[in-house]
Amino acid sequence: MSLKDTDKLVPRSVIMEMVSKKFERLPEFDRKLYAYGPIYLGGNAGFAGLIANSFYRRALNVTQGQFTSSLPMAVLPFLTTVALYNAAISNPLLLGDLNCPTCVLIRGALVGVVSGGVYPILLALPINAGLAARYNSTPMPEKGNILHFWKNLSKPIVRKMYVVLLLQALFGTYLSSKHFDIYLKMLKLPDIEEFND
Repeated sequence: MSLKDTDKLVPRSVIMEMVSKKFERLPEFDRKLYAYGPIYLGGNAGFAGLIANSFYRRALNVTQGQFTSSLPMAVLPFLTTVALYNAAISNPLLLGDLNCPTCVLIRGALVGVVSGGVYPILLALPINAGLAARYNSTPMPEKGNILHFWKNLSKPIVRKMYVVLLLQALFGTYLSSKHFDIYLKMLKLPDIEEFND
């Protein structure tokens, strides 16, 4: 019987308390992996942001504002990935709202790819385009060719980032599978009342 099924019999607050007590009884390694796993995925996303930033800076010949463009490219993908992973996987597992292993793996892969790969690429473009326009490092497109210019500029960068996207998908999938294994291990722990008897 899953936690979702017990929701009809027991108030949600009691289920949350029971799950939190079971979580505290897990081995320390499992608790740390559950708590700090999203931070590792977020660190990879921050690193992907720095890589995308570097590619766009080279493509646009931007030499100024290195710290100004690097700081948001590392911090924003990191924070977004950690928050999104916790909202989509970690918290629903602990609340008993996510019991499907395939759903967990797909969510992990999507969080890895979207917030850890695609988002840094999309974020690097306007940041470096603004710097290129400000410092006149590259001739900017005319009004009619704006989308065509940015599309042509971004294609080789996205191709170079395929490896990063693949690694983020694999790491997100691996991390979510580990979190689901920890969740199953937690459910198999006996209740405290049974444990004391």
